[in-house]
Amino acid sequence: MTGVLEGFSIIWVVILVGYLVGRTGVLGDQGRHVLSRVTFFVASPALLFTTLAESDPVSVLGPLLWVAALSAALTAAIYYLATVRTLKRPASESIIAAMSASTVNSANLGLPIALYVLGDMSYAAPIILFQLALYQPVNLAMLDATTSRHRTTPIALLLATAKNPMIIGSLLGLLVALTGIELPSMVLEPVDLIAGASIPAMLMAFGISLVGSKPLEKKTGRRADVLIATAAKLLLHPFLAWVLAYWVFNLRGELLVASVIMAGLPTAQNIFVTAMRYDHGVVVAKDTVLVTTICAIPLMMLLAIILGI
Repeated sequence: MTGVLEGFSIIWVVILVGYLVGRTGVLGDQGRHVLSRVTFFVASPALLFTTLAESDPVSVLGPLLWVAALSAALTAAIYYLATVRTLKRPASESIIAAMSASTVNSANLGLPIALYVLGDMSYAAPIILFQLALYQPVNLAMLDATTSRHRTTPIALLLATAKNPMIIGSLLGLLVALTGIELPSMVLEPVDLIAGASIPAMLMAFGISLVGSKPLEKKTGRRADVLIATAAKLLLHPFLAWVLAYWVFNLRGELLVASVIMAGLPTAQNIFVTAMRYDHGVVVAKDTVLVTTICAIPLMMLLAIILGI
């Protein structure tokens, strides 16, 4: 338990530094965007490559991936069925809200949590692969089907997925792991150096994003949506992951803990970007991201205690 508390403490300290950087304006108005883009396009793909290149491909593509996929899909379906008649939102807004309830921040917080709390960054890889390669494209296709804006063809979705730098880094890492290729140090060391910037940069960007946020304003008329989505994300999602991991896939020990902890991550920030792009469900996505992000780490600490780590 001491190691877990130390892990969460490290994460919170770096987030606090980011918050202070945002409050003081040291990096200017674009500081968060620059840090986020550096991590997304450069550092995180390098980190995923180095992590997966040294991993066991069977474990990356094994039960953790299936638990992540099934628990996310079930959470989204339950949220939709629970709110479709009571809240009566447009289909596109309901899809955004269901995505908010079931899509985790697998990179910006998932990688640090996997490293400092679970002790192995490869635990984050299955859920990153699932969300970027399958879950996000499927949800975008459903949004395209329910709105006339930004129509996207299946081929365009596949190409966009294939161009995602995190997908590229992950697949290249898996290729190295599967083939057993030994890369020279003059290739690996620069990649390792770049990868080292990923976690501190993404945590600081996250801290900056907390500055000035005011969720759950009454005038938006979406408090119920946000609260239900938050409950689904932070309570239902990890519970379903535990049920699937323990009873369906018979996982125990570290794999069971990793399944539940990763499912307890907050809503992915790219859901807000998607909502902005389609101009549907923007308030729900923004507020759910913020509320789950503030509440997730204390709740994951509670999960760690319950799971005995």
